[in-house]
Amino acid sequence: MTLTKVLITVKTYPNLSKKYDELVCTAGILEDGTWIRIYPIPFRKLDYDQKYKKYQWIEVDLEKNTSDYRPESYSIINRLFTQIKPLDIIGTENNWQHRKNILFQNKIYTNLTELITDAKSDKRVSLAIFKPTEVIKFIIEKDTNKYPEERIQTILGKRAQLSLFEEPKDFELVRKLPYKFSYQFKDEEGRISKLMIEDWEIGQLFWKYEDEELALKKVREQYEQNFIQNKDLYFFLGTTRKNHPKRSKNPFIIIGVFYPKKELQQKLF
Repeated sequence: MTLTKVLITVKTYPNLSKKYDELVCTAGILEDGTWIRIYPIPFRKLDYDQKYKKYQWIEVDLEKNTSDYRPESYSIINRLFTQIKPLDIIGTENNWQHRKNILFQNKIYTNLTELITDAKSDKRVSLAIFKPTEVIKFIIEKDTNKYPEERIQTILGKRAQLSLFEEPKDFELVRKLPYKFSYQFKDEEGRISKLMIEDWEIGQLFWKYEDEELALKKVREQYEQNFIQNKDLYFFLGTTRKNHPKRSKNPFIIIGVFYPKKELQQKLF
């Protein structure tokens, strides 16, 4: 067994897959700064000892996901999720400096056209750090609160074929978010774009409150008032498999937000 050490930086909100049931897309950084995507992972079904946090190192036995043409995509060998070993968590001391040292080994894109070009070229970039020149606004849009019935029935049918030892007792599908959340922003060329946010954190924050109006208020307070006004925002961008590379003019979505505090620059006299 050859273990790979990965710093987890991204966990997307769980989605339903006809092939794999309920899954979370996980992405992170290797020790040399290289991006890696680990998929599929049934995160909510993992044992407590295997449930890793964001900015936590893990060790895991990986192989290239040959069904995914994106170069960063890997999967756990033989789907042995029990061998995931969570290690140290990188904290936020000194305004996230340790996290910055690891993450910023990567190229930080500031031009969205350049990033999309790199995604559609032989580089096939599908994970990146992006620094917007200006975050214009946070957008909330109403969405359906139900998954497609056909997808649910397919998943339930597969579960019925599993033994009691293969499926956690009383496991319920994750609730679908009834809203879409997005950022509108400018890049260094003034290009204005709008990208959806599919980070686990935004879903957790929404479902923390039973009252829907209060939940939306809290999400807006965090992602609009706090993040835009007080934080030095970077986006973790990733492509969706179905849209990469040529099916969409812009195949990227926001799969995570990196938000250290803004640092005041001292004026020189």
